[in-house]
Amino acid sequence: MKALILAGGSGERLWPLSRKNYPKQFLKLNGDKSLLQQTMERILRVISPEDIIVLTNSTYKFHVLSDLKSLSAINRPLPNTHIISEPASRNTAPATALGIKYCMEKLGCKDDEVIFLSPSDHAIQPADKFAEYIRLADEVARKGCLVTFGIKPDKPATGYGYIKFNSQHPTDGDKNFFKVKEFTEKPDSETAKRYIDSGTYFWNSGMFAFRIGTMIEEMNSHAPEIARMINLSFEEMLSSFAQMPNISLDYAVMEKSDRAVVLPLDLYWNDIGSWDSLYDVLDKDGNGNVKKGDVLTVNTQGTLILGNKRHIATIGLENCLIVETDDAILVAKRGEAQKVKDVVNKLKENAKAEAEEHVTTFRPWGSYTILEKGPRYKIKRIVVNPNEKLSLQMHYHRSEHWVVVKGSAKVTIGDKEMFIHENESVYVPKSTLHRLENHGKVPLEIIEVQNGEYTGEDDIVRCEDMYGRTLPLK
Repeated sequence: MKALILAGGSGERLWPLSRKNYPKQFLKLNGDKSLLQQTMERILRVISPEDIIVLTNSTYKFHVLSDLKSLSAINRPLPNTHIISEPASRNTAPATALGIKYCMEKLGCKDDEVIFLSPSDHAIQPADKFAEYIRLADEVARKGCLVTFGIKPDKPATGYGYIKFNSQHPTDGDKNFFKVKEFTEKPDSETAKRYIDSGTYFWNSGMFAFRIGTMIEEMNSHAPEIARMINLSFEEMLSSFAQMPNISLDYAVMEKSDRAVVLPLDLYWNDIGSWDSLYDVLDKDGNGNVKKGDVLTVNTQGTLILGNKRHIATIGLENCLIVETDDAILVAKRGEAQKVKDVVNKLKENAKAEAEEHVTTFRPWGSYTILEKGPRYKIKRIVVNPNEKLSLQMHYHRSEHWVVVKGSAKVTIGDKEMFIHENESVYVPKSTLHRLENHGKVPLEIIEVQNGEYTGEDDIVRCEDMYGRTLPLK
């Protein structure tokens, strides 16, 4: 059995905490591990690291590597986990086909290999019980079924798709499974209540299990444009990936197939797809409030308050959501969180950087935080992890001053190399090749002051880069 983990989503409904450049699967929302790390831990109870494939994009690849490295340090080695960088965002059906092709060509899988497909950003408990469900799904998938994992609904939620089932089992020996009658879209509140009252619907979790051969057969029948791509080599499929239709696996195959069955999960599941969902996951005080950070509440009930650097005081609030980050604050009513995506869309329409970027941006070598910016200048705090280095690069429109706050830096400027230490500085002229490296055992922290007619991140010309990046980003 192989596992495909989908880790390329942008998580816009959890804005402003989750944004395109650092989405929710990498955030530690409900504990000391990211949602991706939690997903890996659950799957590792059933499937070995060398049989797990993570699908993401080139921007997120180093986030995935960082999470796997951190997880291996506290849990178990993960040296053989496979990572596929999708060249374009094309939803779950093309991603599934790409993962299948990788399994067949790179891992030598045959048509009878079972694939477990999972998002990377759900909360599921208990993990040992979920592992048993994966094993059950494996058994039924081997019989030629497309298995979907259904969640027994406990409320008329409007943020989930639903699966209608009938009482028929796929075979006499599969009493834990039901034939799927139909998949339905996210309903309005009245329709969702009707679904719950009928007792014949499950929430659609977005997790599936299937034999490779079964899925290819169903794609040939229902999604031939995607199926044709599987006949290409893996490299050819990658180069043609952007031409594939942007469609979910549900739409492309599951809704049309007569081989779909549903396995009801009797455990805790939450897709953390909105602030309302996250409120349900987190611990609450005696007034039903979720409080993180420096928070003071007076006559406040049923409210989620996630603070960052500021002190937050509330008076007389009920059933609200307050989320503070360095550069944005969200205030909303609970129950309205699905509309956060509308806010993000408006920010994009107005070309606001806050729609996709955080003040702190993570890179393979560490991170940088924008402290201040204005006409002709920008000030950053740069952190370079031990044994990492930036690309050898130059800028046409700006010069830079570096002041070391912590650690020691090896600096290349033109044909000169030098070491600078705490409270020492160096100047980098325009159009001069330069590089910053950390050969020490502690993170290197510097303050960078940029000055020039243009200080955008795309004013970078790379000559060498140990991370294989080609985009004009630092």
